[in-house]
Amino acid sequence: MAKGLFPRAWVKKSFYFQARISFVRVKYLFLTWLTVLVGSWVLYVQYSAYTELCRGHECKNAICDKYRRGIIDGSACSSLCDKETLYMSRCLSTLPNNQVYTGSWGDHDGIIRCKLGEVVHYELGEEPEPRREAPVFDKPTRGTSVEKFREMVFNHLKSKLGEQANLASLVSQILSVADGNRDGRVSLPEARSTWALLQMDEVLLGLLLQDRGHTPRLLGYCGDLYMTERIPYGPLYGLSLPWPLVSWVPSGVQRTMDQWFTPSWPRKAKISMGLLELVEDIFHGTYGSFLICDLAAAHFGYTSGHELRLTNTRAVVPEDEFRRTMRALKCESDADCVYGVDCQTSCDLSEKRCRAEPVQPNLAKACGTLKDYLLRGAPSGMREELERQLYACMALRGNAGQMNMEHSLILNNLKALLWRQISHTKDS
Repeated sequence: MAKGLFPRAWVKKSFYFQARISFVRVKYLFLTWLTVLVGSWVLYVQYSAYTELCRGHECKNAICDKYRRGIIDGSACSSLCDKETLYMSRCLSTLPNNQVYTGSWGDHDGIIRCKLGEVVHYELGEEPEPRREAPVFDKPTRGTSVEKFREMVFNHLKSKLGEQANLASLVSQILSVADGNRDGRVSLPEARSTWALLQMDEVLLGLLLQDRGHTPRLLGYCGDLYMTERIPYGPLYGLSLPWPLVSWVPSGVQRTMDQWFTPSWPRKAKISMGLLELVEDIFHGTYGSFLICDLAAAHFGYTSGHELRLTNTRAVVPEDEFRRTMRALKCESDADCVYGVDCQTSCDLSEKRCRAEPVQPNLAKACGTLKDYLLRGAPSGMREELERQLYACMALRGNAGQMNMEHSLILNNLKALLWRQISHTKDS
């Protein structure tokens, strides 16, 4: 009896084992198929996003077509379109109509930016509509004299910056940039390129600030395509997480992680000095006052010599323009009176309009950005004083009495404290 049971039990076990193997095979086959399906979908989405965002060839073709037709000209046109010594490399675009690439031009590495017309979406089965291009390169018109163009530039700057004593010298500086081939005169195609560039606030503000070393230098342009020097280190601190991880990492954890990826403290102090000097130069500067309306670390970088650069001038706005914009805004509460990310005024509830005076000056926001950055790893002998000065700085308010004097005092004290710590080091 026992002998008869053994083969039967063995058969049952064998059958169970084979069924389990078959189940495992089906399971792994299903998982493999699912992985391939999901991977293919991710690749398709990534490819679709890339082809939508990265259209540098279209940008170059459009610019070079206008250059060859004699509509535009500039210092980079020949290298881009004829000699092909200026070329685009890695795509950094985040918006389809605002193309951003790393690029090379001879010995220079830089960032190339170019505007494209609006992308028109269409449903499957429909014929795509042609791209709607922005009406650029139509000014100045044929027959415009250099003096008339100078007047156009002057009036444009006045509308952006308000009444400033040094506008005439700024106009001369811009006309010097407009003379792309350095022949001593500004041709009509060069003037059209320059006018198109001046319509972009980030280019105008970059030109205003580059003489003081706060922004990357303009290397060349052709139409509204332009190239600036590449800043090797950025953002100011932290790291850029891949987009799938951003929503999964808590903001507190990310802030802590950000402080791990920073230079040594003396180098951080030197970089911070650069931000304080930027704030100082745009507070009642040569061409008026400006507000920084987004002090995110991503908008700043630094050179190999640890000199700070503002890499996104879209975050900066002339104070005159800010005040005009805010006065025109209707409001129900202070929350309605926000410009950009963090430029805010208060709401006048009696008139239901925003006030023009900013609540917080640039310096207070800069100190808020630098607080964790500077306090982490600060020398023990000055940490307490540094923390006290940073909190006093963050407490500044734009509408406080004697704000100009208090602003200057806090700024100078903070710079002096940092300088005393790094003046004897090689990083100074």
